[in-house]
Amino acid sequence: MKLKSSFITQDVDGKQIMVCVSSAEFNGMVKSNATAAFIIDLLKTDTSREDIISAMLEKYDAPEERIASDVDMVISKLREINAIEE
Repeated sequence: MKLKSSFITQDVDGKQIMVCVSSAEFNGMVKSNATAAFIIDLLKTDTSREDIISAMLEKYDAPEERIASDVDMVISKLREINAIEE
């Protein structure tokens, strides 16, 4: 899976902002916390859920179940706005 190229991100004051540059996909803005921004950055290249979880386990000191839950939540939200290519 991968973030669609029509979605771009910008870091502003320590937060990541994501917008769609194609009006047909999503009309709005997404402001991400550091964890969600890390996941979105990983999705800028083709990757899998398992690879995202592995990268997060290396970066964050948290139980794998918690990380997997966070990854699933962010991916689900991105799917809702049609931001991911499967």
